[in-house]
Amino acid sequence: MTDDYSRESYEKYFQDSPIEELIEPSSSSVSGNSIQPDGGASSYQLRASSGTPTSFVSTRHHDAYQSNFGSDFLENGSLDSLDNDGLMKLKLQALERALLDDSDPEEEEEEEDMFGTSQSMEIDPNIAEWADPIQSMQLHDSPKESSSSVSNLSSISSTKEISQISQTPKQLLYECAIALSEGNEEETSSRINGLRQMVSIQGEPSQRIAAYMVEGLAARLAESGKGLYKALKCKEPPSSDRLAAMQILFEVCPCFKFGFIAANNAIIEAIKDEKNVHIIDFEINQGSQYINLIQQLASRSGKRPRVRLTGVDDPESVQRSVGGLKIIGQRLEKLAEALGLPFEFRAVASRTSLVTPSMLNCHPGEALVVNFAFQLHHMPDESVSTVNERDQLLRLVKSLNPKLVTIVEQDVNTNTTPFLPRFAEAYNYYSAVFESLDITLPRESQDRMNVERQCLARDIVNVVACEGEDRIERYEVAGKWRARMTMAGFTSSPMSTNVTDEIRKLIKMYCDRFKIKEEMGALHFGWEDKNLIVASAWK
Repeated sequence: MTDDYSRESYEKYFQDSPIEELIEPSSSSVSGNSIQPDGGASSYQLRASSGTPTSFVSTRHHDAYQSNFGSDFLENGSLDSLDNDGLMKLKLQALERALLDDSDPEEEEEEEDMFGTSQSMEIDPNIAEWADPIQSMQLHDSPKESSSSVSNLSSISSTKEISQISQTPKQLLYECAIALSEGNEEETSSRINGLRQMVSIQGEPSQRIAAYMVEGLAARLAESGKGLYKALKCKEPPSSDRLAAMQILFEVCPCFKFGFIAANNAIIEAIKDEKNVHIIDFEINQGSQYINLIQQLASRSGKRPRVRLTGVDDPESVQRSVGGLKIIGQRLEKLAEALGLPFEFRAVASRTSLVTPSMLNCHPGEALVVNFAFQLHHMPDESVSTVNERDQLLRLVKSLNPKLVTIVEQDVNTNTTPFLPRFAEAYNYYSAVFESLDITLPRESQDRMNVERQCLARDIVNVVACEGEDRIERYEVAGKWRARMTMAGFTSSPMSTNVTDEIRKLIKMYCDRFKIKEEMGALHFGWEDKNLIVASAWK
């Protein structure tokens, strides 16, 4: 680790800092490390595993970017002893040559090296858009900058940073990721510090996603991603007066909700003639999906089926006690009782990889349905271990001979993709999610901040910062799930037109930028041209 960015400083940034308010500094002289809380601002608390409150602190920094036009001029670390007129003349000559393009090739090559604008690096075609080089410098002619140009020269320190004036946070993030992938810790640390001063978790979607992506890079640099992932909890039982962040996410991000609706409708169609139904859910979360399912089953004409719901959950991985899962079951039972639906909930507190058929308590004569909602991607596959728990779980379910299996997953590849393309993939995916949240929740919404910080930031940190067994959020695209299900012995059960039509009507209630499309029997839900969620059913 470098002296200016160590594990100790990073862990303190997240785990030892007090709850700080989010402010927009009015003075350009305020630094990111000297911010004082403003009583009028708002904050949201993160709970670390130690119980110590933690906080993302992000501010915009309006200081002029510092630059360095050559180490020959800066051996003493200051320009005070230089002749300002002579230095300015040299700068103007260099700028004039660049603008008029009258220098010879050798001079151009030397200047490119000096300004850091020429790099020889192969860029993956999938992420080439991230690597647009900055070929020119923008000149600013405001009175403020003109009057202070001489004084600003005394603080010049890095050539690369002057080009950042015209770069977006997205471009700067990718350059930071490149530096990190090349093992350049000093440059990575410097870029992280600069990015932190440009982003805001209360700003535009591009600023918010950048705020969390840069913390993922910081966690990767400090090798603290595993601890931070555990500290960012989003699956605690909801309190009596507040929904849990994960439940809010499922409710306010329509694509997640559409995935649940699609799975529920597939289940209802499969069991329409059954008297006894047993549903096994391997990641029940807050039970949001089953509120809608219970309501739909209770509204059916004729005799209602008797429903048993078995919720399998690992209390250690979601950091909640067994009692939390039971509370969720009790709430679902009360809802079913109020609606007159025979319903029973049973909690199985166990790691999914340790579940056996006997633990699931299946009864003869019951129509068995297995639901995987945002669960399978948590299971390590052949890229992590020879045990391949992901396919092992699918074979276990196949042995139970279910009438239907439903899968709802994020439609993005963060499983086997190497770091750099995975970073770009994660940015593009979560950018779409953040933009969609702006449609459903106000910018100042505390719920929006809670969802983004506790749920989305948690996943981002894990995808960006962790590798091997520590990387839990291993999403796969629809085609890969189709291949896995086929190999496990399942066949596709396409969603009916009734399901598609119902969701299309719901989309109109939100925004026409939400999209739905059917592909090889699966339903894809997205924001504009970016697929976010895919739902499928299997027999």
